[in-house]
Amino acid sequence: MQTDWIYGLIGGGVIGLAGAMFLLLNGRIMGASGILGGLADGSAGARTGENAMFIAGLVLVPGVLSLLFGPVDTHITGNLAVLVIAGLLVGIGTRIANGCTSGHGVCGISRLSLRGIVATVFYIGAGGLTVAVFKTLLGVI
Repeated sequence: MQTDWIYGLIGGGVIGLAGAMFLLLNGRIMGASGILGGLADGSAGARTGENAMFIAGLVLVPGVLSLLFGPVDTHITGNLAVLVIAGLLVGIGTRIANGCTSGHGVCGISRLSLRGIVATVFYIGAGGLTVAVFKTLLGVI
């Protein structure tokens, strides 16, 4: 019986809970790209430590969970060029949309933000189109 879907369900629930806690405790939207951007360009100011801990948690918690529960097969490609291109496309899309999926998709949709809903529709559409192109036409994933 395949149960991989449960990882997505649990992960989505944790992200949603984290977004709600972040908003309730900080009064700000949990947009990972904005938090990381504030650290990179120095605009985080007094929130630098808090933002650094948030990003550290994003990086470290999956590793800790992997040690506790064993690795999960993500089916990610081993093709470094594809990973670099994917990262660049995500970064460009995040910049164009003025936010990422955690800010627009998780927090925006839950607040019924039209901007968040529209951005998420375009994220999902662009992601589907990209997979179709890279998998079907180019055969690299």
